[in-house]
Amino acid sequence: MLNLTDITVRLGGRTIIDGATASLPPRGRVGLIGRNGAGKSTLLKVVAGMLEADGGSVDMPRGSRLGYIEQETPGGDATPFETVLAADTERAALMVESETSDDPYRLAEIHERLITIEAHSAPARAARILDGLGFDETAQHQPLESFSGGWRMRVALAALLFSAPDLLMLDEPSNHLDLEAVMWLEDFLKSYPATILLVSHERDFLNNVVNNILHLSAGKLTLYPGGYDAFERQRAERQAQIASAKAKQQAVRARLQDFVARNSARASTARQAQSRAKALARMQPIAEQIDDPSLSFDFPDPKELRPPLITLDMASVGYDDTPVLQRLNLRLDPDDRIALLGRNGNGKTTLARLLAAQLLPMSGEMNASGKMRVGYFTQYQVEELDHSETPLQHMTVQMPDANQSAVRAQLGRFGFSGSKATTEVGKLSGGERARLALALITRDAPHMLILDEPTNHLDVDAREALVQALNAYSGAVLIISHDKHMLEMTADRLVLVDDGTAKEFGGTIEDYIALVLAKDPAESRSAKPREKVSKKDARKAAAEARERSQALRKRARTAETALTKLTATRTAIDQAMFDPDNATPTLASLTMSELMMQRAEIETQIEAAELEWLEASEALEGIAA
Repeated sequence: MLNLTDITVRLGGRTIIDGATASLPPRGRVGLIGRNGAGKSTLLKVVAGMLEADGGSVDMPRGSRLGYIEQETPGGDATPFETVLAADTERAALMVESETSDDPYRLAEIHERLITIEAHSAPARAARILDGLGFDETAQHQPLESFSGGWRMRVALAALLFSAPDLLMLDEPSNHLDLEAVMWLEDFLKSYPATILLVSHERDFLNNVVNNILHLSAGKLTLYPGGYDAFERQRAERQAQIASAKAKQQAVRARLQDFVARNSARASTARQAQSRAKALARMQPIAEQIDDPSLSFDFPDPKELRPPLITLDMASVGYDDTPVLQRLNLRLDPDDRIALLGRNGNGKTTLARLLAAQLLPMSGEMNASGKMRVGYFTQYQVEELDHSETPLQHMTVQMPDANQSAVRAQLGRFGFSGSKATTEVGKLSGGERARLALALITRDAPHMLILDEPTNHLDVDAREALVQALNAYSGAVLIISHDKHMLEMTADRLVLVDDGTAKEFGGTIEDYIALVLAKDPAESRSAKPREKVSKKDARKAAAEARERSQALRKRARTAETALTKLTATRTAIDQAMFDPDNATPTLASLTMSELMMQRAEIETQIEAAELEWLEASEALEGIAA
């Protein structure tokens, strides 16, 4: 369907894409992935004809229609419904011509064509797409100028989906969507009848939608069959092969260099040494897999506080004397991991601002621990960073009483060490700016993190690093995200913000998705609130569950730490067995049989630690269930 041949793009004197070549299968659903700044959006613009490549060619079958959302959002007096209908330009033109043409033969052709393209069903299809993206019937017929930029981007997405191009190109389509709209989009794309090329950093979204992964790294493209998990497995195998080949090449290079050094001066072996020197010169180094050593999240653990951190008792909150949420009864404890569910506009951010003490309750009560510190992350903090200042300057302002060592240590937790700490924010990637914002809000080791869409600027690897950091963090976490994988991996309590209030959701993320998509009503019923119990019994049960889960989390973390150390020891023993020259002095002094005995003992300890971790994790899951 799409052939890219030797595509080269240079921007600002720097080569972004370097001789990239790939062929996309017909009707393939292809996920374009790569680290932040790798050139994914640039490649889409080249394919869309919005940017001219410095070299190479883009080939598609003649007559193919290509669809791509530009940066400008639609606006004006037109409604979302009218905008989406107008996206099918052929239908719109035929409808106009059918009302103005007097030629009976032409009218017959027009009506025949309208029947062929199923023009009669277009209004229902447009309404269905808009509804899936969060526009109810009333919103579909309001002027575009009454919507925010994010909602107008949804209209642009709806128009693109409605136009049904032969090559549908999407660049981070979920960034302006809530979880509910993302689930709908997932379902829509899985049944899309033509070719899709989409950029996404959401693991679950990629796994559920695409059947090929196109990986852009170091300016080159590699196509992998399957979803993201399959790509990770194949990439790990490829990295292992590269590492093995590099090690073999280094061994050969060392032998050749040694021979040349020892035999160049001898007349009898000078010719052989010269031949090997030429072989060395011809040997091309094998490129190592590029990893970003600065990809780092490390939240400082707070001092323990007695539960609860916050309680809401029949509280209400809103703006300008108009409540957005009422009848709020909620308790947050130091070890809570809570995900807020609900469509955009239902009040998730309003509730987050109340818990962060940015809003005061309009009625009812809110009690919070006097010593509690809260770290509150929003996208606005990323956008409001001063681009002319450095991370070091930003952190120094936020930590006025700290010495430079403490300031740099906090930056180092989030990958800003060395020259990165003194690089202007304007020269950092979106992901690096998000990391800096997280570093700033956690400078005083908060007892609770409130994260409102923290993943929008992060690639897949950065999101995984964030998940691991949140799971290692000992404080409470409240998260709003459209990334299902992020929610599943970090949250053990779900709170649904809907119908003007917020209540515990009794099911799992999957139950909630089934409820939203109404795929299986029987399955959705399991997500209904559990049978009522007395408040006293509920509090007692919750307290017992918290005590057990806290002990189990500590047990799991201890086992995980032991596993890390034991695995490192096993690796060192393996190196001593197969490469004694580079072994540590202690291991190098041991015989092979002693090394084997030590390795067997370490293996036994690893198995025990893995079992300990597994038992603690399963017990935690049981408490959550």
